[in-house]
Amino acid sequence: MKTSELVFLVVEDDDFQRQTLVSMLGSLGVTRILEAADGKQALEVLHKQSTKPVDIVLCDLNMPTMDGMEFLRHLGNVRSNISIIVNSALDRALITSVGKMAQAYGLRLLGTVEKPVTLARLEGLILQYETAPLAAQRVANVPRSFTLEEILQGVMEKQFEPFFQPKIDFATRHFLGAEALARWIHPEHGVIAPYSFIPLLEQAGKIDELTFLMLEKAAATCRLLHDKGHALTMSVNLSLVSLTDTELASRIRQVAVNTGVDPHHITLEITESAAMTNIAPALENLARLRMHGFGLSIDDYGTGYSSMQQITRIPFSELKIDQSFVKDFTDNHSLRIVVESSIAMAHKLKIKSTAEGVETQKDWDTLKEMGCDTAQGYLIAKPMNLNSLLEFSAGYSA
Repeated sequence: MKTSELVFLVVEDDDFQRQTLVSMLGSLGVTRILEAADGKQALEVLHKQSTKPVDIVLCDLNMPTMDGMEFLRHLGNVRSNISIIVNSALDRALITSVGKMAQAYGLRLLGTVEKPVTLARLEGLILQYETAPLAAQRVANVPRSFTLEEILQGVMEKQFEPFFQPKIDFATRHFLGAEALARWIHPEHGVIAPYSFIPLLEQAGKIDELTFLMLEKAAATCRLLHDKGHALTMSVNLSLVSLTDTELASRIRQVAVNTGVDPHHITLEITESAAMTNIAPALENLARLRMHGFGLSIDDYGTGYSSMQQITRIPFSELKIDQSFVKDFTDNHSLRIVVESSIAMAHKLKIKSTAEGVETQKDWDTLKEMGCDTAQGYLIAKPMNLNSLLEFSAGYSA
């Protein structure tokens, strides 16, 4: 969509600054601009807008009557499909925090900017509009509700398939392997994402059924790729809930034996969606898995239960930095420190560091400069089915 076709709403209490923004938008070819002096007026303007709806809102934060944060909350409740640009003279960390808040309310955040807003910066943020809908779709899908019985029936009928997301070496750009992510290929509803079935399976203590189905299919894919000359590693998620069974390590090893895959080519990513309650059997399983050559990765580092404690007592071979830290970290000082510290800690522990959620060339360049070992994210490829992975591995060139 051309800039001239977009409808803007400028929410700013200072008359001079509001008119400056309006003038800037006009110079960029925008022809339809609405104005409001605070959040309350902005909601009234949106309510009265009966023709073409507003596409992008430029919102200040510190305003009388209704400040920007309250406005964004109301906006998320009534118009979650709208795009926003947050601009303010407040502290940069605070502005960034409000941007995250807006996303949590379901709004499409094009960016945050400190005052004074420059024309170049404003133009750059507006250019983000074309890609914003795709980004919103990744987080805004409402999970479909299924019963435990429906999910288990799907597992029994082997309706679940791994979708593979490639992992690339920062230094050499070599294709190292892939993470196998569970997807339910539902006969009526199509591809169902994990948040619609994983939590329920974990709560019911039935996650093992899915884990071994994914492990068997991922190991078979690993064997297939090796036979085609691609010595890749396959990563499979393993819930802490599963680790209470002291026979788990032996069962996992048997899957590798049955498929003819060396355990060194399988990495088990330990997810922390549940607390580790039975520590002794969990540590026994993990120690046995490492003894037999399996890789162990601490998944979504920093978002689960006592990650710092886990990394000191489990023989991990990889630390995965969660995408919530990687996204926007190049422009966020606090996130940048967290990411850089995680990479440095991994290196001091002599384990690999992997960054999830690498989506831009800037992300790649910064992470490479920090010494991160492996990249995973949309910049490289989205999760894909087996046929697409085979095409990717055949056509991938460093």
